[in-house]
Amino acid sequence: MNKRERVFAALNGDEVDRSPVALWRHFPEHDQTAGGLAQAVAAWQKKWDWDFVKVTPTSGYYYEDWGATFEYRPQGNAHGTRTVLSRPVQSRQDLENLAPLDITQGVYGRELQALRELRKLLDEDVPVLETIFSPFNVANSLMGEFLATAVADYPDELRQAMDTITEVTTEFAVASLEAGADSIFFATQMAQPALASQEQFQTWGIPYDQQVLNALRDETDFVLLHVHGDDVYFDLPVPAYPVDAVNWHTRITGPSLQEALTKFDGAVVGGLTEEVLVAGHPDEVRAQAVDAVEQTGGERVIVGAGCVTPITTPEDNIQAVRQAIV
Repeated sequence: MNKRERVFAALNGDEVDRSPVALWRHFPEHDQTAGGLAQAVAAWQKKWDWDFVKVTPTSGYYYEDWGATFEYRPQGNAHGTRTVLSRPVQSRQDLENLAPLDITQGVYGRELQALRELRKLLDEDVPVLETIFSPFNVANSLMGEFLATAVADYPDELRQAMDTITEVTTEFAVASLEAGADSIFFATQMAQPALASQEQFQTWGIPYDQQVLNALRDETDFVLLHVHGDDVYFDLPVPAYPVDAVNWHTRITGPSLQEALTKFDGAVVGGLTEEVLVAGHPDEVRAQAVDAVEQTGGERVIVGAGCVTPITTPEDNIQAVRQAIV
């Protein structure tokens, strides 16, 4: 099987020659230019030969064009993400003033160009996934602590802002597919009690996420949902969203890979923990990868990490992942 055949066989529950496997990471040394990101992602793929490529733009890219500011601080930064210096929506007036963006310009435009350049650097059989954050996630990033005030005191203005965010998110997701991505990695950090109650997620998360995902159904055959957090509302988004695979911090928050297959008709993606990838022995890494396949009987499973692979992960441990899946 080639990579595309293997991934789609796993998504559909068909027989595979081996389970697909993929890891992804940030590239803080390169992700401020389209060419830099494209070259870094292509080099990562050339070195490790994953079954799909998940593009991870610079952290916060999805709300930078609205005026957020950032700084990259490498000291002690295992994930290669940026520190947020300012959030642009901090008042009722800011909510009312939140305007649509031209996604062909600015940071969004840069990320579309990165996809165009990346697609030229990869073999055609390698599926490319662009990272899209859910509208509620974008709202939380734009507002920070002010989001709780907006939910309680300015729900009408927040709905208006959510409509704008959803429109821009959808436009960028569709444009990403036109620019060279085959598929979408749709991420939400909001399905966890640390950021939103179940009621808030059902009100401000699910309906807007569904708008984006429904718009993608005619555009791609592969949407991978990432539910981020150490304690997630797995049973809220997963059954409600039209997606083909789900990724979460398996082994840290439930359900297990095996149990998830009874809750979801698509493929499960995971099995590797950040702790073992960074600090474990290669034998421990191999054991987690093999266990992911054994738990699921090798059906509807793609071996991967629960989120981005830390940039501090030793190469011996990355190699162990590749050696385990044969």
